[in-house]
Amino acid sequence: MTPLRLGLLGFGTVGSSVARILVERPELADRIQLTHVFNRDVARKRVPWVPSSVTWTDNVDELLAAQPDVVVEVIGGVDPAGGWVRRALQQGAAVVTANKQLLAAQGPELLHLAVTNHTQLRFEAAVGGGVPLIHGVREGLAGDNLKGVQGILNGTSNYILSRMAGSDEAMAPVLEDARRLGYAEADPSADIDGDDAGAKLVVLAGIAFRRHLRLSDIPRRSIRPIAAADFRYARTLGCTIRQISMVEARGDGFHAFVGPALVLRGSNFGLNMGANNVVTIVGQYGGKSTFSGAGAGGPATAVAVVSDLLALTQRHRDHTEERRQDVPVDGEERRQGVPGDSEEWLPGTVVPPPPRPYYLRFVVKDRPGIVASIAASLAAQGINLDSMLQEPGYDKDALPFVMTVEACEEAALGTALQEIAAAEYHAEPPLALPILLGEDPRT
Repeated sequence: MTPLRLGLLGFGTVGSSVARILVERPELADRIQLTHVFNRDVARKRVPWVPSSVTWTDNVDELLAAQPDVVVEVIGGVDPAGGWVRRALQQGAAVVTANKQLLAAQGPELLHLAVTNHTQLRFEAAVGGGVPLIHGVREGLAGDNLKGVQGILNGTSNYILSRMAGSDEAMAPVLEDARRLGYAEADPSADIDGDDAGAKLVVLAGIAFRRHLRLSDIPRRSIRPIAAADFRYARTLGCTIRQISMVEARGDGFHAFVGPALVLRGSNFGLNMGANNVVTIVGQYGGKSTFSGAGAGGPATAVAVVSDLLALTQRHRDHTEERRQDVPVDGEERRQGVPGDSEEWLPGTVVPPPPRPYYLRFVVKDRPGIVASIAASLAAQGINLDSMLQEPGYDKDALPFVMTVEACEEAALGTALQEIAAAEYHAEPPLALPILLGEDPRT
C-alpha cells in the first residue's frame, strides 16, 4: 500500500506538533507521507528536523496542485481557511481540521462537499483537544439514543474560575496569570465571553444529533461579572462556579447554553481544575458517559489530528484490499486513496430551556425596602424565593447579597430582572446564574 500524501496548512503550535509526531514515529512512514507545508512567510518557519523531501511554500495553489490525498488545516478562522478546505474537498482530497470556528460557521456545507466528492472531512481535534470526544460519541455511543451533552469546553475559563474558587482572588490578576502561562490570548474575549465554547458546542450538537445549530442562536454569557464574593456564596450552597456548555433535545428542537453556572462542588464539573476539559453525554439506554483530559495545547491537539490521519489510512488500507480482491466498492470515488463516508448535518432549532433554579446576586447601595422590592418583582412573575444569603462586613454603598429562587421559566426571570435592574439602588447590574444540581442535562 502506498502511503497517503499529506499537505499541511499551517506550521504554528499545532501544525509543527503534527509534523513532529510524524517525524518522530518512523513506523508511520508507510502510512502517511508529509509532502508539503504551507505557511505565510514560510522562510521563518523552516526547521531542520523536517525531512528535506518536504516542500515548503507560502502558495496554497502549489500545495493543492500537488494533488495530496489528505490536507490538514490548522490555520484557524473562517477565511481564508474555509476557501482552502472547500477547494481541497472539491478536488477529492480528504481534510482533517482542528478549526471549530469554521465548522460552526460552515459545517453543513463542508460535510455535504465531502459526501458529494466521495471523500472525508474529519475533525477530532476541533473539540476537546487530545480528549477522544468526537470519536467516542460518533463511534462508541452510536448504539444509544442521545439526549444531552453538558460540559466544560474551554480551558482558559476553567483555569480562571477554578483558580478564583480556590484563592478568593479577583478575576483581573488571575486572567493576567493565565496570559503569562499561555492559557489566555492577549485578547481573551472568545474564551471568557463564550464564543470559543459556543463553536465547540455547535460541533458537538452535529456529532451527537446530526443537527446544525447556528452559533448566533445559542445564548452565550460572559464570566466577566463573576466576583470573589460569588464563590463564597456558592460554597455556602455546596456549589462552585464553572463555565458550562450544554445542549439537550427538547421536543422538536434543542435547548443550548454557554455561560457561568453553579455546579455541585463534588461533581465532575466542580472537581475539574486548571485548563482541563470534561464532558458528560447522556443517552436513553446507556445513561451517562464522561470524557475528560487536556483540552488544549499543541501536542494534545496534534495527537487528535494524527489519530484522524491514521483512521484515514485504515480506510485506505481496507479500500485497497477490496480492490485487490476485485470486491465492488459502493460509489464512484474521485480519488483512489480515501473512500468517503462523511455524515451530513440537518438544520436544528434552538428552543427555550426547561424551568430551573437560579442564583441571583445583587450589589446595592443599602437602604430599607430593597429586599421587599425585589421579592415583589419576582412574585409578580410567579417566581418563589428559596433562600437569601448576606455576608457581613461589606461597605453599605456596595453591599452584595444573594437570593436563590425555585425552578422558574427563564423568560419570566428575565422580565422580573429587567424591572429590578431599573431601580436606582443598584451599585452593579444584577447577576443571574442557573443552578445545575446534577451533571445530567435534563436535571
